Amino acid sequence: MPDDPEEGMLSWDESVFRDEHVFEIDYVPETFKHRAGQMRNLTYALRPAVRGSRPLNVMVRGPPGTGKTTAIQKLFDEVGAQTSDVRTIRVNCQVNATRYSVFSRLFEGTFDYEPPSSGISFKKLFGQIAEKLVEDDRVLVVALDDVNYLFYENEASDTLYSLLRAHEEYPGAKIGVIVVSSDPALDVIDELDSRVQSVFRPEDVYFPVYDSPEIVDILDERVTRGFHDGVIARDTLEHVADLTADSGDLRVGIDLLRRAGLNAEMRASRTVERQDVDEAYEQSKYVNLSRSLSGLTDTERTLLEVIANHDGEQAGEVYDAFREQTELGYTRYSEIVNKLDQLGLIDAEYTEVDGRGRSRSLSLSYEKEAVLDRLE
Repeated sequence: MPDDPEEGMLSWDESVFRDEHVFEIDYVPETFKHRAGQMRNLTYALRPAVRGSRPLNVMVRGPPGTGKTTAIQKLFDEVGAQTSDVRTIRVNCQVNATRYSVFSRLFEGTFDYEPPSSGISFKKLFGQIAEKLVEDDRVLVVALDDVNYLFYENEASDTLYSLLRAHEEYPGAKIGVIVVSSDPALDVIDELDSRVQSVFRPEDVYFPVYDSPEIVDILDERVTRGFHDGVIARDTLEHVADLTADSGDLRVGIDLLRRAGLNAEMRASRTVERQDVDEAYEQSKYVNLSRSLSGLTDTERTLLEVIANHDGEQAGEVYDAFREQTELGYTRYSEIVNKLDQLGLIDAEYTEVDGRGRSRSLSLSYEKEAVLDRLE
């Protein structure tokens, strides 16, 4: 075997990647394109905080993969560079889906250590955060990212009520709230209690799906930073952009580039070809599915698995199988069905059943194999 690999083939210590981190979900791009208007509106809402007043509350809406989280991270970085008198905390509600766990994160962000694990009452947790804000004369800006998860657990109204009414109990406490929802079917204001609606009148900032030219532009930037020169041809990149546009989710395209790069390396190739992209797409198109599954509890995963194995059957039959495995009652079962439906993992359709009135039939929103593979 010759010492030098054939031209166009990688040797074992080479890579098509200049920086693989550029293709990871949590990477914050240096240049944030096609969102100037949204950033302007967010900056406007937060400007009072930089001057020491309570900022405007904001509702950020838009489908997954449209730049909402990146916008918040950029905004918070900019505020941090301006002043140390504003504390900005982003809470991932997919991970922190109860009022208590949201405030535990706020405690951690305020004191730089976690609250005592023995569990202190919510009132005490909240009180310590508010008193610290007043004492330091700081404004707190809270971003509830993926706030839709608080709604799925019926925790949204209580959480927002506590944040928005803090100044009544703790005079001098200045808190602004940015809620970020990636569920287009969720009407945030409508779903809140009237007591919260009366105090929560947010600015509305909408993030639409990126169009094809915008997707090419954004992915091209990632390619420049993430791959070595000449790794991916323009027409291959445009093919990636087309697949991304079909899904409406920029994260699909970013994941697709990373996986296609790994596929090229598997072939020991210096270039990413169309076949690498098409093979990668079989996995990348499920980015949203994987993300939704990662936030489920064991019980929720069990029910999804039962539904997968009883795809399209009546809710009653699914419940019997679920109860056999978990011994949980109908109320909890019904709550989980609603959550899986809201997450877009299943379709719960009402159908007429002969002689029995209406019943729900439950079916998966994704291919059965794709769901079961990822549940394992």
